[in-house]
Amino acid sequence: MYDYEMDGASSLVRPYAVTGGRTRPRYELALESLVFSERGRDGVPLTPECQAILGLCKVWRSVAEVSALTRMPLGVARVLIADLLHEGLVQVQQPQGGPDGRPDLALMERVLSGLRGL
Repeated sequence: MYDYEMDGASSLVRPYAVTGGRTRPRYELALESLVFSERGRDGVPLTPECQAILGLCKVWRSVAEVSALTRMPLGVARVLIADLLHEGLVQVQQPQGGPDGRPDLALMERVLSGLRGL
């Protein structure tokens, strides 16, 4: 079970209940993929977890940030974000790798520099 907060209220929910038993998202989402939502739910019934994600993503946030800020396990956040993407409620920008599929070296150097700065 995990404990997530929305609007100051805390709730204990089993992860498989939130995802309907699914463990894999419809789309592969990297930790650093950015998520944004400028639209409301447009009459689509959403779970409190999905509503929380939409509320957080009024500014671009990484999948990892969404997971941390909602206090959801990363796998749950990925499944729910992929569902929201499928419904057209969020935009996702996937990281760009090099031509060989590896991460961009300049990005990795910036991450390493940032970690050293901590």
